[in-house]
Amino acid sequence: MATPTIDLIHQHGSVRNYKSDQVPEGWIEQIIAAAQHTSSSSNLQTYSVIVTTDPDKKTKVQEISGGQSHISQAPVFLLWCADFSRLKRVSEYQGYDIEAGYMENFLVGAVDAAITMQSAALAAESLGLGFCFIGALRNAPEGIRDIFQLPDLVFPICGMTLGWAMEQPMIRPRLPLEAVLHRETYQENDLDYLLEYDQAMIETGIYSGRQVDREDRDPADYGWMEHSARRSSKPSRPHLRQAINKAGFQIK
Repeated sequence: MATPTIDLIHQHGSVRNYKSDQVPEGWIEQIIAAAQHTSSSSNLQTYSVIVTTDPDKKTKVQEISGGQSHISQAPVFLLWCADFSRLKRVSEYQGYDIEAGYMENFLVGAVDAAITMQSAALAAESLGLGFCFIGALRNAPEGIRDIFQLPDLVFPICGMTLGWAMEQPMIRPRLPLEAVLHRETYQENDLDYLLEYDQAMIETGIYSGRQVDREDRDPADYGWMEHSARRSSKPSRPHLRQAINKAGFQIK
């Protein structure tokens, strides 16, 4: 059964080209206030968000994030962080020593931030705004921490560009429901569904110009499966554990 909220979610497409129009006064506060009502582990609310419209800051974030031009083009940039700094201040006020050095603590902050920023994204889209998440800022988290003067126990999880879309973004196909929805036990016999999705993604044209340079594959057979397998076969940001520890978490 469709609802306005479900319909809105189905219309999502990441926006990477923005108009110069500014987000109206008070809208950011409204979006974040709505997102605050999302779920949080034990109501600890171990996240914070920093908003900037400063061109210099956005340009620096763009440089760290692989030169994605929509970061500086978007009128607003939001930085979503796992935040145990606030909880440390609470603990000290109450006469306790915070214990933030376990993987579980960091995961709680990362999950809280992720859930909340998705709620904010949905709120923004309900107002007609477009957005794009920026995970590439984790290329250099220490640089991001310097730009936004993040204290210990605050770590950048993801960025988010926000503004008015220049044109309707592409709505990319998603995996068939049967590939992600499992009943009672996990099912691995999903190759037919993956091949179906692979073809759907090829037909969108987003992989145009790429090819497979392998003897066991047709050169034109470059789709989601080849793209994803290539990405998954390479180490990704191996510096993150060190960066997280430098931020004061000292993961055990």
